[in-house]
Amino acid sequence: MKKMYNIFYTGLVGCALCAAGTSCSDDTYSPDPDKNWAGTTEFFTPTEPNAQQTYYNPQIGRCGDPMPFYDENTGDFKVLYLQEYVNNGPTYHPFWAVTTDDCANYESLGEILPTGSSVMDADAALGTGCAVYSEADKQYYIYYTGHSFQAGSVREVVMRATSPDFKTWTKDYQWTLKGSDYNTGTDFRDPQVFKADDGLWHMVISGKLKFLDFKSTDLKNWEYVGQFNMVWDRMCECPDIFKMGDWWYFIYSEGYRTDWSRKVKYMMAKSFQGLKDCFGDPGAHWPQDGKEGVLDTRAFYAGKTASNGTDRYIWGWCPIREGATLFDKNINVGADSEPAWAGALVCHKIIQHADGTLTLGAVPAIADKYTKDQSLNVMASNGYNNGTLSGDGAYVLYNRLGACNHISFTVKTAGNSDKFGISVVRATDSKKYYTMVVNPENDNWRKVNFEEEGSEGHGFIRGIDGYGFARPADNTYKVDIYTDNSVLVMYINDNVCYTNRIYGITKNCWSINSYDGGTVTVSDVKVRVQ
Repeated sequence: MKKMYNIFYTGLVGCALCAAGTSCSDDTYSPDPDKNWAGTTEFFTPTEPNAQQTYYNPQIGRCGDPMPFYDENTGDFKVLYLQEYVNNGPTYHPFWAVTTDDCANYESLGEILPTGSSVMDADAALGTGCAVYSEADKQYYIYYTGHSFQAGSVREVVMRATSPDFKTWTKDYQWTLKGSDYNTGTDFRDPQVFKADDGLWHMVISGKLKFLDFKSTDLKNWEYVGQFNMVWDRMCECPDIFKMGDWWYFIYSEGYRTDWSRKVKYMMAKSFQGLKDCFGDPGAHWPQDGKEGVLDTRAFYAGKTASNGTDRYIWGWCPIREGATLFDKNINVGADSEPAWAGALVCHKIIQHADGTLTLGAVPAIADKYTKDQSLNVMASNGYNNGTLSGDGAYVLYNRLGACNHISFTVKTAGNSDKFGISVVRATDSKKYYTMVVNPENDNWRKVNFEEEGSEGHGFIRGIDGYGFARPADNTYKVDIYTDNSVLVMYINDNVCYTNRIYGITKNCWSINSYDGGTVTVSDVKVRVQ
């Protein structure tokens, strides 16, 4: 959840965007109808619509912390989120919502839960929470964070609202939980309600460097159970607890403003109590995945999950970037500061492996949206011969992308130390362009690096760093990349998920590269559009 000490948030939406910008079905490269842009490779400066086609973004404003809920009564997912505007008013972040039955196509439900009417109200600003349904009293419940600006008042409290139909909500101002009663300082937020293995409802709340646990039999009366640690000195937000198969999982977002942290992560154990125990000594209890349970990059935050009983999905937001120019914005993603808050709604499918560890993969319905094969032409190359890249500076440049793309290909490296990359916003006249480099940290360990390449490029951009993963035993990488205007999500071998925000992808060329004299073989290259 966003720390709410700035009432008036200002920022830029997109990339000098206009609502009449390029859509996913628009294949016009230039206002000049006589120029054959499809056959060219010069850099193109695209416009971008306010709303995405695959990774939902409202026409006005942006999506803050998502709160997904599977509604068994209607058979769909309802994803609440904090509505963020470029200029918030004195009361801000009402809950808005979208509904989806496939996690790829969304319908807006508009505002679900308004803010208080005055800065003096306990919920002058709303913060992250959750929705649940009680079969016992046929009521939906939203538990949420209330934030007040009264001088000397409790800064954050937990509140609730109820509804018989998920449309008309009644706030229960007679009930609150106050952080001051539990010595949490100014942090007391992000309630998550779930059924634990004791058969009771539990609510976990983020406090100052600790989580607080409450229990209830009826979702009305709550009893304090106790507290347990966060991860060392790192503030953790947006807790989400669930059981999947034989394992219990605790997903959280590390909230410290550092480029090596501030990611969505998870713990796993055989019981809810076991999850709590994991936080007592995190170093001894990380999931055995070699990456401290990291699920994605810093461009995917506040991730929370919901399941339809068969599959479980996770939603988070991909931040916008602020900067004076197209290229400034591509590197200013928190390399030396906090990334901009809120953005587009990104969804992944949770993949549970045989040992219980988790990774994130593509939502099947998103892949199904990209059905039209785009022509694929080699526009330029160096060191490229019949699918093989070798030698210094080797690359193959392909023709321009659309606004929404599914790029897929397979790379096989000749040795354990060869590296390759995928570049976007690349042109034959580019002095800088953007690359996801699959970098060998050593012979057996890889990490995706974000780099601004070219003669005027900045090189490695640490603010959007990836995470480590094991080298495939056969040195084969199946790569799938989905782009929706400036939102890019890359998956590798159902083992790696890499979300990023890169402006200028639309209607520019892209390339696959090999580095340092290595040799890689590229096959099955396809581009599909909507």
